Amino acid sequence: MLIGRRKERQCLVDILEKKESQFCVVYGRRRVGKTFLIRESFNYHFTFQHTGVANGTTKQQLTAFRDSLRAAGLKKCRLPKNWFEAFDFLYDLIKQSTDTKKIIFIDELPWMDTPRSSLVSALEYFWNAQATARAEKDVYLIVCGSATSWISKNIFHNHGGLYGRITQRIFLQPFTLLECEQYAKVSGLEMERIDIAMAYMIFGGIPYYWNFLDRSLSLPQNIDSIFFDANAKLKNEFNALYHSLFKNPDPYMAVVTALGKKKVGLRREEIIHNTELKDSGELSHVLDDLELCGFIRSYSSFGKKTKETLYQLIDSFTLFYFQFIDNNSSQDPHFWSNQIASPKISTWLGLAFERLCLLHVDQIKVALGISGIASEVCSWYTKPTEEHQGAQIDLLICRNDNVINLCEMKFSTTKYVVSKELIDAMQTKKQIFKQVTKTRHAIHLTLVTTNGIAHEGANWGYLQREICLDDLFC
Repeated sequence: MLIGRRKERQCLVDILEKKESQFCVVYGRRRVGKTFLIRESFNYHFTFQHTGVANGTTKQQLTAFRDSLRAAGLKKCRLPKNWFEAFDFLYDLIKQSTDTKKIIFIDELPWMDTPRSSLVSALEYFWNAQATARAEKDVYLIVCGSATSWISKNIFHNHGGLYGRITQRIFLQPFTLLECEQYAKVSGLEMERIDIAMAYMIFGGIPYYWNFLDRSLSLPQNIDSIFFDANAKLKNEFNALYHSLFKNPDPYMAVVTALGKKKVGLRREEIIHNTELKDSGELSHVLDDLELCGFIRSYSSFGKKTKETLYQLIDSFTLFYFQFIDNNSSQDPHFWSNQIASPKISTWLGLAFERLCLLHVDQIKVALGISGIASEVCSWYTKPTEEHQGAQIDLLICRNDNVINLCEMKFSTTKYVVSKELIDAMQTKKQIFKQVTKTRHAIHLTLVTTNGIAHEGANWGYLQREICLDDLFC
């Protein structure tokens, strides 16, 4: 059963109503559900479907393609000599097909592009000289891939025969909290929203990871089984993830490792210093790829110049890996259950909740009633000087109605008690922010919590707005 994805599914279905042949690209990080979305949207009916071979040689790729052609009905099909001949055979299949609409689905296209194989040139020729040359205009090509950097370079930014040929592109995002809740219900997982949020802080919104949750176990027991058991299913996922996405994963892993050590993020020159990577176009390519895949985000601090852009690691799984899996010498198969109340996990929960909020800013805007107001999301920091102690604000929502929401995010398993210390800290940040930026916007102190705030004492009255976890499930 397909959870969510209504907009993306409609985009796929709509291409069949077009009067011209269509070239659709579906992309997104590994395990996000691209293949499932496409198959469900077309009810598993394709004139031809094929999946590239991971780490396969050119001969292995062509052999697998030949086998897919035979499975689709092209019985007299020898092993192609090259990709040009392979796509000629595909065109033969299209010509003999009785399907009114020829839906061609090629999954993991980047895996098929082995060195000097001329795959892209052959695909260009197939699309321009064969598929779109048909008077029937009945070819609907859907290609898909997890190697988003390859898709971007060879398809979206193609300066050859595919330039301007893409008619539809769909970037499949991870699930939101609401979609994870829907998935949990369909899967029979008895999870309260606080459990769903905690699971999100570990898995993110990646459906494949959520699939490992066992409904007969508690969340801590599940985490032990998935990450810390001797046969843990995701123990080696970190390396597999980055190696599957990038042909040369080392610089990518070096960047996320450096960013994983700095909560607020790093500037480009700091990344270079921490990774010893060269300041080159290759580094720019690595940063762009990581952002395109959703592993990092780039943002400019309020009032700062573009050159001071910060890069921050926001992928939940990668952050969890660095915190608890990498260099974990414990052999305890019940590590998570035994450490759940430890200071280390408590500290991590606070930081992870902040990341969760950053991934649900659109939902925060809805809760604030400003989804229809133009706004900019940013962070801000300033170093200590003789005039002030310095300050860091992780989330600012700068609105066109002359208001800035200064947001603090606090994780708590019960209603959050607003202390005088918190209000003093937020007021200090507000004062330093106004002093340094000279902004004339009204500053609204906004607190985001998991279970709402306890309306005790007078401290909570200093807040202009309060948002709770339930508001993020929309």
